[in-house]
Amino acid sequence: MDTSLSTIAVVGLGTMGTGIAEVLALAGREVIGIDISEAAALGAVASLEASTARAVGRGRITEQERTDALARFRTSDDLRTAADAELVIEVVPETYEIKQQVFRELDAIVSPTAILATGTNALSVTRLAAESQHPERVLGLHFFNPAPAMKLVEVVSSVLTAPPAVEAVTALARELGKEPVAVGDRPGFVADGLLFGYLNQAAAMYEANYASREDIDAAMKLGCGLPMGPLALLDLIGIDTARTVLEAMYAESHDRLHAPAPVLGQLSSAGLTGRKAGRGFYTYDAPGGQAVVPDALTPAADAASGAGRDVASVGVAGSGTMASGIAEVFAKAGYGVVLAARSQEKADVAKGRIAKSLERSVTKGRLTAEARDETLARITAAGSLDAFAEVDLAVEAVAEDLGIKQQLFAALDKVCRPGAVLATTTSSLPVVAIARATARPEDVIGMHFFNPAPAMKLVEVVRTVLTADDVHATVRAVCARIRKHPVDCGDRAGFIVNALLFPYLNNAIKMVEQHYASLDDIDAAMKLGGGYPMGPFELLDVVGLDVSLAIEKVLHKEFRDPGLAPAPLLEHLVAAGCLGRKTGRGFREYARR
Repeated sequence: MDTSLSTIAVVGLGTMGTGIAEVLALAGREVIGIDISEAAALGAVASLEASTARAVGRGRITEQERTDALARFRTSDDLRTAADAELVIEVVPETYEIKQQVFRELDAIVSPTAILATGTNALSVTRLAAESQHPERVLGLHFFNPAPAMKLVEVVSSVLTAPPAVEAVTALARELGKEPVAVGDRPGFVADGLLFGYLNQAAAMYEANYASREDIDAAMKLGCGLPMGPLALLDLIGIDTARTVLEAMYAESHDRLHAPAPVLGQLSSAGLTGRKAGRGFYTYDAPGGQAVVPDALTPAADAASGAGRDVASVGVAGSGTMASGIAEVFAKAGYGVVLAARSQEKADVAKGRIAKSLERSVTKGRLTAEARDETLARITAAGSLDAFAEVDLAVEAVAEDLGIKQQLFAALDKVCRPGAVLATTTSSLPVVAIARATARPEDVIGMHFFNPAPAMKLVEVVRTVLTADDVHATVRAVCARIRKHPVDCGDRAGFIVNALLFPYLNNAIKMVEQHYASLDDIDAAMKLGGGYPMGPFELLDVVGLDVSLAIEKVLHKEFRDPGLAPAPLLEHLVAAGCLGRKTGRGFREYARR
């Protein structure tokens, strides 16, 4: 089997094929770009000329390197020009019929030692290999879009693939400056296998009118640090492509989480396939355009939910990190804040934590000493909820336990003045069950801040079926004043962020349980292929495995979907006391501080 791979053919010169050809040509390979469409071939040449010109302009390559790369790229409409290639990468449309036809024809053209790679992200590499006269030389080589920028390459082996072929393309990927991850043959592989389940759930959430497309996307960007929201990403990928991937995943897993949301089929059938069509979940300035333009579903700029109540003072109940962070946020925004804990000592410690946080901001130049002092002066530490008698908004940030929160709200009901808004920061409990602990459930709403509260911009605003309109309007207005981005959602488990995030984390754990991929490869795949700031296992260990398990159980109980059942490995680690960074061991081990 030839391992030099100096001459490479790329079959299919769409966006992905052109990107792969660019990477190969810049890395010194002779590249033969093959496409039956003359327009596609001309477009690939033009794209390569433009992108390399930009690279020269930005100082990434020299003019000579550009000239050499362009000279190494030639195009053809005849598959027979691949005869001298040591590696052929097909990136043709995602159907078995077309890909199998390419492989059958290549068998009669290329050397028996040449490697044949499919760029599929949804179809069975094994099934494609079985159609070849030399199945041992067929494997998957899954680049991510845009290929020149994205570092991840999934190297996919079937049960028929010869190890030397895998070694050769893995070495090639490293020489191209990519990070190869070795995976087995199953739909979606690692990155898309996790990503598309999450995207599907987001589409289903939108279809159920649980939240607007703008709020779903903003929640995942601001709450999880993702580069794009899920619905915008579906438009970028192509809604028809996403549906094809999900169909392949569901055919193998029979997991309802992979069954394509009906809205994907409806949009695909209507030709509303995303950016390439100019319309998908959003509307774009033109087919292939990137700029979103207003349409009938775009919220009006002045779409306020009505007049709210006046809020001048805020009470924050709790003494932990979240309570301190929320109190700091309100005080910075100019509100008078009462920070109440179970004792004066605990309240003083919590205020001391705020003082340290503000001092760090002064040291880093983010805050003046005068602003620090003014902010601290607005905070009153109290050892009893009685200090909430005159506050306009009471926010609880105590333990995530329904009984404890209900007890606290029963106390707030007695202490707080009539008309005061009562807010819970729960991330997973039913807000209405907390509201019913009071005699004024219409005044109760969810304000789910994210940790650390001073830094994270997102607040999930959770209305129950009993929440008054002016209470909702009040909280929206308060969020604007404290410079947070509110997203509206209904009172159901997980709200937006956790309902989409934790099934994805759970599926990552299942991949490890099934010995499909390692912790490191999965984390690398999601960071390099999905643009995630942290891999799933890094994130699980930071969040805490006990916290993660509790949220998984709440989601499973609420939606009764077998696919949401917590992975046994997660339950075993929690039972063993391996809770993540806070205990020194979770999915990984950490040095004790």
